[in-house]
Amino acid sequence: MPLQMNRKVFITCAVTGSGGTQDRNPNVPRSPEQIANSAIAAAKAGAAIVHCHVRDPESGAPARAPSLYREVVDRIRDAEVDVVINLTAGMGGDLTFGPPSQPLPLVEGTDMVSAEERMEHVAECLPEICTLDCGTMNFAEADYVMTNTPGMLEAMGRMMTEFGVQPEIEAFDTGHLWLAKQLVTDGVLKSPALVQLCMGVPWGAPDDLNTFMAMVNNVPADWNWSAFSLGRNELPYVAAAILAGGNVRVGLEDNLWLGKGVPATNEALVERAVTIIETMGAEIMGPQAVRERLQLTKRAPR
Repeated sequence: MPLQMNRKVFITCAVTGSGGTQDRNPNVPRSPEQIANSAIAAAKAGAAIVHCHVRDPESGAPARAPSLYREVVDRIRDAEVDVVINLTAGMGGDLTFGPPSQPLPLVEGTDMVSAEERMEHVAECLPEICTLDCGTMNFAEADYVMTNTPGMLEAMGRMMTEFGVQPEIEAFDTGHLWLAKQLVTDGVLKSPALVQLCMGVPWGAPDDLNTFMAMVNNVPADWNWSAFSLGRNELPYVAAAILAGGNVRVGLEDNLWLGKGVPATNEALVERAVTIIETMGAEIMGPQAVRERLQLTKRAPR
């Protein structure tokens, strides 16, 4: 299909993921206050959406306590900046097996809970968007599996729809888009859906442009989508996503560096994305324009 460049682009900033990145870049936020402050700085730099995980404030390890999410959300909502809040719902589906010679019993690192528990913080905080990782996959870890069964995804998707929270479908491979389309067909998710194409995440879709365009071509024409890649390819994918008709995601969840040996901040990555987008002749969308496009409901501060 011919490329149709997107002329009105929104930026999502993925503020802090759940990986062990905090020891590689001191700018990766850990505490709810740090995460909120970094999200606010990213919004001021031009991000219309901030995508947030939470971490243990002391160790930086991944966490999913609703109280941590609540503090992050309250701090962002109380700030004098407007931004669309997007919370992860990907935690609580982790299986870590023993070695191939004895895979069972499951070992440390396993965190497998019910759909209700995985959605507890979403029900409490009611962000405008939350993520739905639309498939099970391996990462670059020998015995770890990110587990999202069709039954689990249907249950979580129905909760998101019931809460009035827009699911952001996280697609790590073409089969995830296939499942997402089935969830829409079955009435679990509403159309048009919102998709994040996650490129270059081991062992999902590699971030070569042929695979990327295969992913793009599997997104229904009336859906809204963004894309990102990891590390050194994060900023080149800003241009690639716009050229292919989509929106962009940057942030410390996906990339720690502005250049070789130069630690990034979330706001600096957003500023780079703004420069790329505007140099290409496109316009940056603000949060209210994004709400109107995606039909989002903004919640008032508590």
